[in-house]
Amino acid sequence: MSESFTTTGRRKTAVARVTLTPGTGKITINGKSFEEYCPTIPLQNTLLHPFEAAGMSNKYDVVANCNGGGVTGQIGAVKLGIARALIKFDPDLRPPLKSAGHMTRDPRAKERKKAGQPGARKRFQFSKR
Repeated sequence: MSESFTTTGRRKTAVARVTLTPGTGKITINGKSFEEYCPTIPLQNTLLHPFEAAGMSNKYDVVANCNGGGVTGQIGAVKLGIARALIKFDPDLRPPLKSAGHMTRDPRAKERKKAGQPGARKRFQFSKR
């Protein structure tokens, strides 16, 4: 049996469980092909970039389950999961993936709303008199 690795990727509120198996490059996200799941070319390139940075295009099959967030956040989460799984297969891939920026979890998230104001930073209108 060929070995497979399961990793987790996160971005904003999206979480992706990614399973990487040696194969022909078939990518499935939430039961759909990745062309169907991410309709725009920039999103598809985002998803494939870890494979290109590692020089491993069309060598692994990806099965991902995502929930939370929107499509862009989920694609970012899958990208991080793919990069982490590639390193489990071959630890020597860490330097090229890290220099390409694929090993860093994007920490940006929505700032919480504060009490006594209408949003995270917006204030209610000030009236002097």
